[in-house]
Amino acid sequence: MWRLILVFIFFTCVSLNTSAQLNAPKYANEFLAIGVGARAAAMGNAQVAIVSDVTSGYWNPAGLLNQTNDYNGVLQHAEYFSGIAKYDYAAFSMPIDSVSALSFSIIRFGIDDIPDTRFLYDASGAVNYDNVRFFSAADYGFFTSYARKIPVLGGLNVGGSFKIIHRKAGQFATGWGFGLDVGAQYELKKWKLGAMFRDITGTFTAWSQNTDSLKTVYAQTGNVIPSTTLEVALPRLIVGVGRKFNYKKFGILPTLDLVVTFDGKRNTLVKSGFASLDPSIGLEISYASIAFLRAGVKNYQQLKNFDGSTYPVVEPTFGLGFKYKAISLDYALTSVGVQTESLYTHVFSLMVNLDKKDE
Repeated sequence: MWRLILVFIFFTCVSLNTSAQLNAPKYANEFLAIGVGARAAAMGNAQVAIVSDVTSGYWNPAGLLNQTNDYNGVLQHAEYFSGIAKYDYAAFSMPIDSVSALSFSIIRFGIDDIPDTRFLYDASGAVNYDNVRFFSAADYGFFTSYARKIPVLGGLNVGGSFKIIHRKAGQFATGWGFGLDVGAQYELKKWKLGAMFRDITGTFTAWSQNTDSLKTVYAQTGNVIPSTTLEVALPRLIVGVGRKFNYKKFGILPTLDLVVTFDGKRNTLVKSGFASLDPSIGLEISYASIAFLRAGVKNYQQLKNFDGSTYPVVEPTFGLGFKYKAISLDYALTSVGVQTESLYTHVFSLMVNLDKKDE
């Protein structure tokens, strides 16, 4: 029964893609594709099958059922483009009972203190820097996630995340949106399998523009005042597999995610007008479940030379982790892009695991 439902959802979303392609911008709400948690960032964002902590609310809500503590919380901070853009994440999760779990998450990606130079010149035509104002452009994502075991299907775990999106560009424009993600995890002979359908219903964001504040500038520059007020992020499917191998005190965990997008041809490993496929590979080596060394590869692209020829590139990721009792501290080194002179980003996350007896 569940398999039939999943197949139905899949083909429904594909059909929505066909009819909505012309009205849905590519890379809509792309700030939600950056990922959360330094562990995930260090492993190339390959998490759908193996995630089992509070970050499951983002990666795959079904993973909340594998949480081993009563309470799980995480804080993350990262800065992109040499500190110009700030990325922050916080989440909390807890089991409801033996077969269900709940989590709440918030993401903020923003650029603050952007100068507004529209009033740089005073009435006499002189430059007056005191007239420069500042504003922020920020995107917010609020997630409420729920997961439940399906014992009759051999231990299948399923979950969903309802998300509210708020986007703001100073006083010039604001957007509110909502969407739904659904995911599943299943373990088969020590192999961990996972699937995540982001924006399964399409994530709709309605924009409201303050055109009065920009009308004069648009007229002077010859630009057209925006009229589109609704933006739709089309579904994307992520399937993953992973398995942990143990040898004495060492653990080796390789994992692979395949991201399938339906918003037109992208610069990925496999691409077509119908769908594009982008693989992510991660590896975690642990010692006594205390120290962790991580690496990954993601974001395969074909870049052009000046002579028109192309060459393949990938984005490598690295990281370290340390866990002591209830505290986990993780670090990742990633890059903004795959160009030769990439800007590297340092990602830090702090996770706390507590049990009721510790209160």
